[in-house]
Amino acid sequence: MRNISKDTVNRDTTLCMSLSGRPSNIGTRFHNYLYEELDLDFLYKAFTTTDLPAAIAGIRALGIRGCGVSMPFKEACIAHVDVMHPSASAIDSVNTIVNEDGVLHAYNTDYQAVATLLREHSVDPGSTAAVTGSGGMAKAVVAALHDTGLSDVAVIARNEATGRALAAQYGFYWRPELGDLRPQVLVNATPVGMAGGPAADDSPFGDDAVSAAATVFDVVAMPSETPLIRAARAAGRSVVTGAEVIALQAAEQFVLYTGVTPTADQIRRASEYSRA
Repeated sequence: MRNISKDTVNRDTTLCMSLSGRPSNIGTRFHNYLYEELDLDFLYKAFTTTDLPAAIAGIRALGIRGCGVSMPFKEACIAHVDVMHPSASAIDSVNTIVNEDGVLHAYNTDYQAVATLLREHSVDPGSTAAVTGSGGMAKAVVAALHDTGLSDVAVIARNEATGRALAAQYGFYWRPELGDLRPQVLVNATPVGMAGGPAADDSPFGDDAVSAAATVFDVVAMPSETPLIRAARAAGRSVVTGAEVIALQAAEQFVLYTGVTPTADQIRRASEYSRA
């Protein structure tokens, strides 16, 4: 792969970006790898911000083609976009903004990635499940579980108002903590275990709950081997990692930004490169 340099970036280069509370190099390396692989005159750069309205206004004003949106901006950005597509409006959460001639279109590719992984890992629709969190990523996870056919799902959230509302939307139930529940599917949709975060060394579920589960799913992408995933592997449980989520959702974003669909092998290599 060619290195991006002053000889390949020019005034006509199309800029894409991301907004995250804790920017990483994963998306930047993933997208730029595929731009080079497919000979596209695009450049991707990660940002954070303390002024979200101004940052999104900049997307419009500067003609930035696309923006990946991560925690904690997935819900807050809704007020600043123009068109909410069904993938985002159905769950009131945005992870992708596409600028179409100054009109900002919002999507959620997290939902599709989670739904795809539940099918690929053969998660039984008859399973009981628990999801930690009630924010933007939790909304995508809960919707995907529902649409995959699961009906016995607990939303575990400290915020009773948002937790109850999310659970009720899909006919599920809320609890403030896992307690004595031992569901067959455990999903972490919070930042617990995220590198650089205040709970980087923690797991949202105890070892006894992990051992009782059949499948453990952690949406945290950095690191891919979170404390929760390590505990699940040690217990011999089936795991789904945040690295898998981010690769699939980023591939969907790539198509929305460029109109080009990479092959499965190209996506695999871009994902490996992004984490190297």
